[in-house]
Amino acid sequence: MVYTVLVCDDDADIRAALDIYLTQGGYQVVQAADGCEAVAAVEAGGSQPIHLVILDVMMPRMDGIQAAVTLRRTSNVPILFLSAKGEDTDRVLGLTMGGDDYLTKPFNPVELLARANAMLRRYARLGGMTNAPAVATDAPPASEVSTVYQTGGLVLDDTAKRVTIDGRDAPLTATEFRILRLLMTHQEQVFSSEQIYAAVWGEQAFNVPKTVSVHIRHIREKIEINPSEPEYLTIVYGFGYKVAKRQ
Repeated sequence: MVYTVLVCDDDADIRAALDIYLTQGGYQVVQAADGCEAVAAVEAGGSQPIHLVILDVMMPRMDGIQAAVTLRRTSNVPILFLSAKGEDTDRVLGLTMGGDDYLTKPFNPVELLARANAMLRRYARLGGMTNAPAVATDAPPASEVSTVYQTGGLVLDDTAKRVTIDGRDAPLTATEFRILRLLMTHQEQVFSSEQIYAAVWGEQAFNVPKTVSVHIRHIREKIEINPSEPEYLTIVYGFGYKVAKRQ
């Protein structure tokens, strides 16, 4: 079994080029010409589940941002935005709307493959995707490690990949789950944006603080009663973020 990547772009030449790059990299490729087709392909699933979505931003009918928002209602599939729009605001918008990474055109095929490899490796190992091919891991057996972490009413079950707050589910994306898991397993320890990015994304990248802060804001919106006055996921100004211990 190989990973299936959905390539969504209204430019047929770009889709063809991505198909060649990804196929040579060992992936199976499904193409979509707009966001509507992309959403339909992911929701169809069946015998050909999608493991990664590469989304152009500007497309007819339904653009990439709208497609990402729609997909995030029901799916945690990794989303890599691929766009000619490379301003900071465009990157932040893409991440805010559910993207996990953002690459600008023109892109380097080697970098594209590296990002795809890294995203799929992380999601498979951390259980962020369903129907993912098995990958080798040196993690200890589940019976040898604690898989449930709690502070106050906030509970993270690493085995079930589930987060609850005061008994209700908090539907985090896989990236948000990994960030919270890092902080929950090191309660009261402060992590800088750069440290969080290195631990969760496994690489250095442009504009790290904004990338991390967008995901932190999303997590707070899902776990905090008042996100503007967080009880659990707090900031230590000038240093970074931490999860506070609560009784």
